[in-house]
Amino acid sequence: MSKSVKKVSQLALILFLFINFSNCSTENTVDSFNYNEPDPTDTLQAGDLIWSDEFSDKGAPDPNNWTYDIGNGEWGWGNNEVQYYTDDSKNVRVENGNLIISALKEGDQWTSARIKTQGLKTFTYVTVKVKAMLPEGSGTWPAIWMLGSDITKIGWPASGEIDIMEHVGKNPGSIHSSLHTPSSYGNTQNSSHVTVPDFSSEFHIYEVEWTPESISFSIDGEAFYVYNPSLKTEETWPFNNNFFIILNVAMGGNWGSDRQYETGDQRNGIDPSLTEANMIIDYVRVYKN
Repeated sequence: MSKSVKKVSQLALILFLFINFSNCSTENTVDSFNYNEPDPTDTLQAGDLIWSDEFSDKGAPDPNNWTYDIGNGEWGWGNNEVQYYTDDSKNVRVENGNLIISALKEGDQWTSARIKTQGLKTFTYVTVKVKAMLPEGSGTWPAIWMLGSDITKIGWPASGEIDIMEHVGKNPGSIHSSLHTPSSYGNTQNSSHVTVPDFSSEFHIYEVEWTPESISFSIDGEAFYVYNPSLKTEETWPFNNNFFIILNVAMGGNWGSDRQYETGDQRNGIDPSLTEANMIIDYVRVYKN
């Protein structure tokens, strides 16, 4: 090979490597934020907004952000809940700048919706803030929560669960935040609650701050529960992986059912005068920790 040809080949190789290195160093995914390993190209700072849905476009929730659970689920989604989840606009829609999840009584059947970011947006070590107004009525069970993305591989509770907000209508105003782990699930001990009297008439910001050291829950910026086990193992701390967000309104079930209205020894205790229950969400915002 002549010197001139060799020189051109060397320059071409250098240019090829430079272009590919540049592409690799600037590549940044927006669908999954896992901060277990620092990324030297990551310019985000703690507290920066990394993802949100402001629900500004009327119609169905953004399909780039949300997918659906459909049906009755196995054993009523594991809790003997009575609702049938749909993706119908009567049960889930965006209007007037809000996401509305509606549980509706249709004959003897309740329908509702459960939307999630599973397979679309996942997060690790973040703060999640959800501004919401909750439904009232005995038998309602709205929730704002997160599940480990590896649930399809390792199952629950090994995947971990972060319950940012749960409210059962038979105990109006009592807002619960909880964590489910292999060492504490079902009737979990990792939980606390606070009273919010105007839960159904005013918006409140339900928040979790999740770091490698602890998980803290707040309402309107006021922290009321921190989980920080001294020994972090797979049993006590399955919180080092990606999680996805879930929003739903369940009806009845092991916790939501009001026993005074139950029939047929089922967890179907819902106030018979109730025909509709709406959870209204202004935004979901995720910040880097």
